[in-house]
Amino acid sequence: MSKVVAVVGATGVVGREMLRTLEQRRFPAKKVIALASPRSAGLKIPFNGGELEVQAATPEAFAGVQIALFSAGATASRELAPQAAARGAVVIDNSSAWRMDPEVPLVVPEVNLEAASQRPKGIIANPNCSTIQLVVALKPLHDAAGIKHIVVSTYQAASGKGHAAVEELMEQVKAAAEGRKPVAKIFPASLAMNVLMDWKAGEHDYSEEELKMVNETRKILEDQTIGVSPTTVRVPVVTGHSEAVHIQFHRPMDAAEAKRLLRDAPGVKLMDEPYAPGRHPQPYDCAGSDAVFVGRVRDDLAVKGAINLWIVADNLRKGAALNAVQIAERL
Repeated sequence: MSKVVAVVGATGVVGREMLRTLEQRRFPAKKVIALASPRSAGLKIPFNGGELEVQAATPEAFAGVQIALFSAGATASRELAPQAAARGAVVIDNSSAWRMDPEVPLVVPEVNLEAASQRPKGIIANPNCSTIQLVVALKPLHDAAGIKHIVVSTYQAASGKGHAAVEELMEQVKAAAEGRKPVAKIFPASLAMNVLMDWKAGEHDYSEEELKMVNETRKILEDQTIGVSPTTVRVPVVTGHSEAVHIQFHRPMDAAEAKRLLRDAPGVKLMDEPYAPGRHPQPYDCAGSDAVFVGRVRDDLAVKGAINLWIVADNLRKGAALNAVQIAERL
């Protein structure tokens, strides 16, 4: 049955990706509405061979909307998501506003789709981009052996901070190539030729991004005992987050078993060739793809029964827009 779908934050980098994903996957929508802040009202956005005129995101704009895909930031989501739900829409929100609310399911379709059926507030939360690709790869391993402890280091792309951040990175790269000092306004320092700790401070000297990975992973996998030791950094890549992950289990697992489990796992593309330079998942090659790429699956040399692996995915696709659209497809 076709639905009336609203995309909130339609002029942003993720909102535009949501519209592209709806179009590419031929989502059964009888009408798509583009919503954004009042200053963006009247702008035209390409969609499905035509254009959508952006409307102001107000409570009244959700009249008749059945599915509302939100990517407008936490403040807007806290204000408007309940208003949309009260008017009958199922809200799928990409911000951090609702993720840890006990009455809001936090959903990755390949991992815990059943959680979406219980939504007392009419809202379903999209996890953080770095968490999504992590749990897609972890799910088959956790089901088989029970994950005890994860050590994860992320290498996150500039596009995770929005279009303005990508533009700033490009200007910084140009400046560095011309021998000029890069200027940082969006980032806390130059991202060109550099790596950054680029998130607000959280508790215990961890960043907010790192704590999201801890709390969201436990909620999605429904296991509060899982140890998660995260370090997140921003790297001078436009699109595609990468993660180096060490995993310990409640029973030993070797790399051969992990590869067997990952080979047919939903949403995973396993690259299991022997190690060689350039033959591992790379963000440059993964941009625009729906899959979570997993490679370099190997036995840990120090901890018997533990494995290490490398995960890469397009943070705008599976890390945001695609995950939300997949939830909508399965409602």
